[in-house]
Amino acid sequence: MKTVGILALQGDFDAHRKAIERASGNAETRAIEVRTAAELAQCDALIIPGGESTTMWKLLEIEGLLDPLREFAARKPVYGSCAGAILLAREVTHPEQASLGLIDISIERNAYGRQIDSRIAKVATAEGEMEAVFIRAPIIRRAGPDTKVLACYAGDPVWVEQGRHMVTTFHPELTADTQVHRRLLEKL
Repeated sequence: MKTVGILALQGDFDAHRKAIERASGNAETRAIEVRTAAELAQCDALIIPGGESTTMWKLLEIEGLLDPLREFAARKPVYGSCAGAILLAREVTHPEQASLGLIDISIERNAYGRQIDSRIAKVATAEGEMEAVFIRAPIIRRAGPDTKVLACYAGDPVWVEQGRHMVTTFHPELTADTQVHRRLLEKL
């Protein structure tokens, strides 16, 4: 059995758990909440959900999870949505903040606007059109040469992968579409 961990320090980690259950469709994969290094060690992949990226970073520091997370990411897939994408980016602006630097992207925090500017949009993917929920979403301003853009919105990348790691600037866990979570499961 494969185990997908969902960082459960902040954000809608339960929605990601349900999305993994829908995407796996069988008992071969389970999703668990991760709050400690011991729980992280049980996982074959990790999801870092949306939330508030500076708060998440502080909680990772407080819980002593930064080094275990870096060691985990050197061997296993990590997927970040929205704030999780910010934490995986190589460069963060508006304002600058610390990140894990796992994917060669430059990302601008809250670039689509304030909470009132949140939106649901359609984005094109290799599997066809999918619904994307943007909540105070960041924008990927630069994707490095080794990244693969899997979807764009208004001309900007919104779903990117590099090697075993992947980010979305939107919240696929808030829709019925399982494309993003299935792609993560394919990396196991």
